[in-house]
Amino acid sequence: MTEPSYLTAVRESYDTVAADYVARVPPPAAMDPLSRAMLAGFAELVRAAGPGPVADLGCGPGRVTAYLAGLGVSAFGVDLSPRMVELARHAYPDLRFSEGSMTALDTGDDELGGVLAWYSTHHTPPRWLPAVFAEFHRTLAPGGYLLWGDYVGDERLAPTRGYGRPVSYESYLLPLDRVVGLLEQAGLVVTARVEQEPGGRVNRPHACLLARKPPRADAATSVARRQGAGPR
Repeated sequence: MTEPSYLTAVRESYDTVAADYVARVPPPAAMDPLSRAMLAGFAELVRAAGPGPVADLGCGPGRVTAYLAGLGVSAFGVDLSPRMVELARHAYPDLRFSEGSMTALDTGDDELGGVLAWYSTHHTPPRWLPAVFAEFHRTLAPGGYLLWGDYVGDERLAPTRGYGRPVSYESYLLPLDRVVGLLEQAGLVVTARVEQEPGGRVNRPHACLLARKPPRADAATSVARRQGAGPR
């Protein structure tokens, strides 16, 4: 099947800006406190649930993947850009990074304890988001968590330069309620949301959503509940 043109644009653009991205974007330790708190809470929930590793999708140079690993999570990264993956592997040789698309992950059903989509879905045209969120649902284990963070709004952006270099990607900022609706349509239950106004180095409204794939009801427990306590 022919690759969607937006994926080609994202891959080529981030290959072009990869080194400049690393130089210009602050590390996770410099994030705002609420974003760091959401990442820490996500890591704690995944550790407690324990159904599998975390996939950092659109991992870029791997900094947030490594940050999660430092919080005690088994994490690996996936990115469209070969250059970004190369930089991540060089910086964090003990972690696993691979090339891939969120529209078709090289991961089996119900394998992941968590999915992190950290400022990595805004380049996805809205008509493709249902397929992306369906992949999140497919790959998450029952009871697994998704942490989504990104810019929000109601705008389509087509910059010609990014991080000081020519780029051809576009960005699609959606109202947060629309993102919530798309996640719920994919079968994920949103359990927390944090919305932030522009401030510091972030000049647009941004938000985080925590969602969960519903756990499977234990068959024996379900039978017991239907039958009651039974004879004594």
